[in-house]
Amino acid sequence: MRAKDQLGLDGEAAASVHLERAGMRIVDRRWRCEHGEVDIIAIDGDTLVFVEVKTRRGLAYGHPFESITPLKVRRLRTLAGVWLAGHAHRGPIRMDAVGIIAPRTGTWRVEHLRGIE
Repeated sequence: MRAKDQLGLDGEAAASVHLERAGMRIVDRRWRCEHGEVDIIAIDGDTLVFVEVKTRRGLAYGHPFESITPLKVRRLRTLAGVWLAGHAHRGPIRMDAVGIIAPRTGTWRVEHLRGIE
């Protein structure tokens, strides 16, 4: 596995832990369909949350949130619609992002942005 891919998997695992500590329940991870992949699907109270996770070693290429473009958010909304078509959920939904700065040495920094648009 490429180091970049492993960093992404490690970031998704760290994001899951962060979300669970914040009181959310993870419903699915790395859910895929022909349109793409949702990193994490979670429940926050009665709200179903579709989470995009971006992990970077540092800020040399910008903050992780900077890579979540309007196109990426539209794709996440499409994926949410596909997921909802196959699952029973009648409450509100939300799109979130988790950005992780993961230096090779030192403490990782996890930021959770609720309600991306």
